[in-house]
Amino acid sequence: MEAIVLYPAPNMGHLISMVELAQLILLHHHHPSTSLLSVHILITSPPINLGSASPYIASVSATTPSIIFHHLPGPSPPLQPASFPMEILVFEHIKLTTPQVQTTLLSISVSSSIRAFVIDGFCTPALEVGTSLQIPTYYFFSTCASCLALFLYLPTLHKNTTKSFKDLNTHLHVPGLPPIPSSHMPKPILDRTEEQHSWFLYFATHLPKSAGIIVNTFNSLEPNALKAISDGLCVQDGHTPPIFCVGPVIKSNDQSAGGQAECLKWMDSQPRGKVVFLSFGSLGTFSKEQLKEIAVGLEKSDQRFLWVVRSPPKKEQSQQFSSQSEEDPDLDSLLPESFLDRTSEKGLVVKQWAPQVAVLRHDAVGSFVTHCGWNSVLEAVCAGVPMVAWPLYAEQRFNKILLVEQLKLALPMNESEGGLVSAAEVERRVREIMESEEGNSVREQVLAKRQEAMAATSEQGSSRVALAKFMESAKR
Repeated sequence: MEAIVLYPAPNMGHLISMVELAQLILLHHHHPSTSLLSVHILITSPPINLGSASPYIASVSATTPSIIFHHLPGPSPPLQPASFPMEILVFEHIKLTTPQVQTTLLSISVSSSIRAFVIDGFCTPALEVGTSLQIPTYYFFSTCASCLALFLYLPTLHKNTTKSFKDLNTHLHVPGLPPIPSSHMPKPILDRTEEQHSWFLYFATHLPKSAGIIVNTFNSLEPNALKAISDGLCVQDGHTPPIFCVGPVIKSNDQSAGGQAECLKWMDSQPRGKVVFLSFGSLGTFSKEQLKEIAVGLEKSDQRFLWVVRSPPKKEQSQQFSSQSEEDPDLDSLLPESFLDRTSEKGLVVKQWAPQVAVLRHDAVGSFVTHCGWNSVLEAVCAGVPMVAWPLYAEQRFNKILLVEQLKLALPMNESEGGLVSAAEVERRVREIMESEEGNSVREQVLAKRQEAMAATSEQGSSRVALAKFMESAKR
């Protein structure tokens, strides 16, 4: 029996894309007639609510028995959550769970030959475990190749200045990328005095030490970044490992059920291509003030809309991520008085969650206001839906630059100096993406990339060839 072991970060976006990678490997490289292949996935649960993965894992286990989940015991004593940023909690928890990873790998290797150990960036402490056991250890980079170019180049940027990115007030030049305003660097690395900056620098310096990097993109989506990486321009002091672009790897269907029938049934009654879909990821939240601005902007835009609303974060901060809240939002108190009644003919507000893949693929959707999480971007590209980019956390401001300026797949949602996006800006951008020439131009570009994504994932497409090369590399 041969095995591939995957170790995703516990954040839902990271977990889902790696489980989908497992399904892809089994679909294309599981040949019972020659040798049995199983995929083992290590699951860890830090002391912070990042959304329940249990229904999703249970569904995958029921339908794909060749995927075996191992729930790692937590560290002892357990990590005590304090007022740390989410990224630090996840990194520290994973660091303390390293002995359990080693024990599990040794246990799997008793009955199987482990061909490859594939880790998420948050799981970098496990790189040394894999190499010490002489298991080829790869990274799965769940966001874009442009962001990979940035992280491979991060040690060089770090060495070339003593200031934090937040204080530079300049444009940064990274091989293969458009100029990046220093303020738009991924949030965890904006301040070099913060602990999360040290963790991400640690991750960046370890990327080239892996056996290879699997990236959730396709060659023709980001040719400039991929050329810079493959030409060795991003790793200044060492070797660039092999890069395998296997994307788009996206959720094949929505496993959760809540609210699904209601919103899809409502979509069925809407005219083709006329609905603006607003959804901001599993961790995206807004202040009460910002929710009201969105509501006013949507109403004034006179566009049809489907809007996913979550409760504001406990601490009133506009535009931040929040650990997943189980509480349904009280729409009557959060939205303007009688807003739901006045917009009932044209709009639907859904609490907490909507089946995003199914919604984006629905004929009625005409545009997508998104937080620019990479899974959401790829889902929109595969559905051929143009975007309005409204980044909230992590690397999403960086993704906005890529989507708006280089790929031309989105229009920007611009915030005021205080961070608030006004109702007037919401109204303007929603109208623009749905009705203007600029919106049509974005729509045509997205449809072209949709065709390229389909070609990349066809039988002899670049992403299938890259997956085969990864499997061959692991075999060697």
